[in-house]
Amino acid sequence: MRTIFTIGYEAATMADFLAVLTAAGVTRVIDVRALPSSRRPGFSKTPLSASLAEAGIGYVHLKALGTPKRGRDAAKKGDVATLREVYEVQLELPEAQAQAARMLALAAEQPSALLCYERDPCHCHRTLLLDAVGNGWRVVDLYA
Repeated sequence: MRTIFTIGYEAATMADFLAVLTAAGVTRVIDVRALPSSRRPGFSKTPLSASLAEAGIGYVHLKALGTPKRGRDAAKKGDVATLREVYEVQLELPEAQAQAARMLALAAEQPSALLCYERDPCHCHRTLLLDAVGNGWRVVDLYA
């Protein structure tokens, strides 16, 4: 069975984040945020991809797999039902379906981790994404 990792960077330092990825053998991070920017220093797209590259880890951003604003707002409030509803609609879009197929192909090539903000995967769309398209994959949630 193929394995795909997930990780959230909430409350993580860059050093801890990189250490967890490295210890798990992850060689590519697949960013599934709609907006790859962060108020947490170092976790916006450009500095994040640079830090990952220095650690020998590749970076790919798949924007269409991110959560629309309404879903992000629901997640912030802990409203998982609305998050699920919004994200199901997102995953029906042709661009999301194409990027989901690309995500799985990338993860099949080398050990990869889906990245989003939330530490707890139960409060994050990355779990919904893998529930929808990850049949046949073993999911390992990493915690930094």
